[in-house]
Amino acid sequence: MTKKIAIIHHGCAKNLVDTELMLGALQQKGYKITLDYMENDVDFVIVNTCSFIYDAEKESVSSIFNMISEGKKVIITGCLPQKHGEELKALIPEAIGFIGTSDVEKIVDLIENFENKNETFLVSKNPICKYPENIDRVQITVGSSSYIKIAEGCNYSCGYCVIPKLRGPYVSRPMESIVKEAKALADKGVSEIILIAQDTSGYGIDLYKKPMLSTLLKELNKIENLSWIRVLYTYPTNFNDELIDAFANLDKVVKYVDIPLQHSHPEILSAMRRPPLDGLAFIKKLKEKIKGVCIRTTLITGYPTETDEHFNHLYNFVKEAKFDRLGVFEFSKEKDTYAYNLKPQIPARVKKSRKNKILKLQKTISNSINKTLVGASISCIVEQIREDGLVVLRSYKDAPDVDGLVYAKTDKVLVPGDIWDVKITDFSDYDLFGEI
Repeated sequence: MTKKIAIIHHGCAKNLVDTELMLGALQQKGYKITLDYMENDVDFVIVNTCSFIYDAEKESVSSIFNMISEGKKVIITGCLPQKHGEELKALIPEAIGFIGTSDVEKIVDLIENFENKNETFLVSKNPICKYPENIDRVQITVGSSSYIKIAEGCNYSCGYCVIPKLRGPYVSRPMESIVKEAKALADKGVSEIILIAQDTSGYGIDLYKKPMLSTLLKELNKIENLSWIRVLYTYPTNFNDELIDAFANLDKVVKYVDIPLQHSHPEILSAMRRPPLDGLAFIKKLKEKIKGVCIRTTLITGYPTETDEHFNHLYNFVKEAKFDRLGVFEFSKEKDTYAYNLKPQIPARVKKSRKNKILKLQKTISNSINKTLVGASISCIVEQIREDGLVVLRSYKDAPDVDGLVYAKTDKVLVPGDIWDVKITDFSDYDLFGEI
């Protein structure tokens, strides 16, 4: 009898691709798959975990114990077993298998090993996450956008980040494999592809001995039945003039620059083990070179050694930079990172207060930017047609899940995935309203 396997996904878009790869490997071997883990005939439940920060771990662990309490055979995959290894196996003996970040294609082996009562702890101590090109992903996201992972791992050593230990060194996919996948997705009706990696701007540096994201974008731009190409998670070091030109001149590359800067003060950037950067000069250059660019960044408040002076520098930086999109995180103290033992650590209440001050400022900035858009027409992708006739869209300025939405009225017949110009008639702090 064919086994049925359910999956629960946690974490980022990069982890989502791993989830879809595991489902693809299972489907290729004839297993039935489902997202409804409460179906009575489910034989195994895979919980693909996130371990980037403590709160993400808590969420993953909650899912694991919920499934165990339901009497499910639970397989724990991804960052949590990679981070905690045999310790996790000892802590959760009820789990019937463990798979690390560089072993996602072994999910079939694990299930077969369980049936044969063989080893089911498949976690490499030194992960090297090479993309399994022989597996066709099974997409579990709904809509006309799809993520493409162009590289895995990371060669940087940012003081707060555990990712290099969880994902290993930077490994780019061959360009022809990425283009082939993008063409296949476009043929299936995907309108927007979203390129992801720990650092997309470093793409190709291992394979081709230099950053090749701009060349990849030129190749992807040639795909006829593709509408949008979006790039997430760029890093300032490799955001060179050639890449800026690609963003500026390739018609399918949306003018959306996602570049997590983390801080503005050179002393904190140094403590973070990140490159020194004149953030304001860089942002000015992007705005001058890329017409209509939308810039998104993320920042960390309360990093160890951050003084009031450092924070005020960051606050004024945000005030002057006027980011279109901004995420702020309180520093999370993670074991096996440089910042774990860095002193002085900042009290939780101070971290939270600083985050809230930045968010309050950004709310004002976002409201002000949105106000200037009233009367303008903005290119948007159709996400959903509601029963009341209202159309839910995303503008080119908005990435899925993390940014705002556009709500529009129309008498036209629209299809999800279509690209339309929406005339903006009203706004809120983070969303827009308009008509087609």
